[in-house]
Order: sequence, then structure tokens, then C-alpha cells
Amino acid sequence: MRVEGGVSRTLLAGYLAITLVRKQFAFGCKRLSEKDVCLSRTYSKCVTMAEEAKKRAGYAAVDNHIKNNHVVGVGSGSTIVYAVDRLAERVRQENLNIVCVPTSFQARQLILQHGLTLSDLDRHPELDVAIDGADEVDSALTLIKGGGGCLTQEKIVAGCAKHFIVIADYRKDSKSLGQQWKKGVPIEVIPMAYVPVTKAIMQRFGGEVELRMAVSKAGPVVTDNSNFILDWKFEKTHNWKEVNTAIKMIPGVVETGLFVGMAERVYFGMEDGSIRTRDPPIH
Repeated sequence: MRVEGGVSRTLLAGYLAITLVRKQFAFGCKRLSEKDVCLSRTYSKCVTMAEEAKKRAGYAAVDNHIKNNHVVGVGSGSTIVYAVDRLAERVRQENLNIVCVPTSFQARQLILQHGLTLSDLDRHPELDVAIDGADEVDSALTLIKGGGGCLTQEKIVAGCAKHFIVIADYRKDSKSLGQQWKKGVPIEVIPMAYVPVTKAIMQRFGGEVELRMAVSKAGPVVTDNSNFILDWKFEKTHNWKEVNTAIKMIPGVVETGLFVGMAERVYFGMEDGSIRTRDPPIH
């Protein structure tokens, strides 16, 4: 059937809006409901605004923290794409000598696609700076990471860096964890241990724990390390340092998506086009 005319376009926009409502997506606007429909035009504007915010944050971090002869940890996710774009641009324009260490297969491909020098922690165990995104950042710069399943390698690379810099858009900013990010804390586990680890976390900390299932394949998500991901949907605010340590002590747990006391600075790209930075609180 051929679709033409303003009426058809209106119907298409309405269909898209209703589909988004039913899936309960949040795109930088307030969460959608049947009574509060974000039409396709507004949706496109929100997406464009968020992408521009990611770009500004990525560019600011690269411009302010990367210098010639640096070894750089390259994070994973949608925001890091803009940071790598800017890094490659600076390498070309300023003839910089930069070595990049990836946190995932995706990061490795980004480095190669941009013609940057690829290395690893065997050859460069000490990094000058690591730049990565986050799923959520609280007021104390505690992060939830791992929405893309790369938390373990991201934490290893961040831990090897003298400076760990985080980039995010305004939607990732929260006073406390769980305000914006509703999918829980990712936890990477050895496959044979996912059931006992699930029970242990729920018994000790409450909430719900779900095995993350793949979208385009049958079965669970498998990480770059051939492990499974559990998503712990917590019910209240915790002492995240203590919780992170306790969960990591459960046999079978490889790593958690809680990054506590690691980030040196966060760059938030804001809705109005500005950049807002946040440093750790001074105690």
C-alpha cells in the first residue's frame, strides 16, 4: 500500500507516539503516559537535543584532558562515540601522538575505524586518562555503568588510569542512584553461579534480580568475557561502597556496575547547549 499525503503522515506520527507511550520510554522528556503523548516531532527534538548534549560533553572532556603522548582509555557506549570523533580530529589537526586502550569490542572497533593507535594493558598498564560514559551519576559521583554489558573491562581500564573522566547528557544526572536509571545495577557473573548469586543478593539487599536476556538472539546476554549479566533493581538508597564490596565477595560475582570513588570529574551536556561539570564532594 502506498502512503502519501498529510493525513497519512499524521497517522504515522500518531502511531509512533502511541507505540512509544505503551513502551513507556523516556527520551529526555518526562516519562510518557496515555494522557501525555509526546508526538513524533517532539520525540525527534528530544533525541536531537540529547545527542547534541552527548557530543558537547565528549568534546569538552577530550579538549580539556587529553594531551600529546597520552595513553588513553576509551570507554564504551553511545556517548563515547563523540569523544572518539573529537580525539581523532585533534590527532589529525594537531599531529598528536596518542595511544588508545579499549574497554570493549565496540571501543576497539571505534579506535580502528578512526585510524587511531590501538594498544592494550599488556603493553600500556598505566594510562594517563580514561574517558567513559555512565548510565547514571549521583551527587557524590557514584556511577551506575554496564547498561551495555561492558562493566568489568570498563572498571579495569578506569582503575589503571591516573584520571578517570566521565561524559554524559543531562538525563543521566541524579541526586541519588535510581532516580533516572530504572534498570538496576548490572552485575557480571560466572554463568554457573547466576542462580545462587541472584538468591544471595535478594536475601541480603532485597529488591529484584533478573538475568539479562538478549534481544536478537535466544538466551541471555553474554559479555565480552563470556559471562552473564544480572540486573539488580534495588528498592532503596544504600551505602554504595559497602554494597559494592559485599556483592563482589559473593562467589561467582566477577564485577559490579557500581563505580564508587573512581570518577575525578563528570561533564554533563545540558539541554540549553551548555556544559556543566561536577567534581567529587570535599569531605
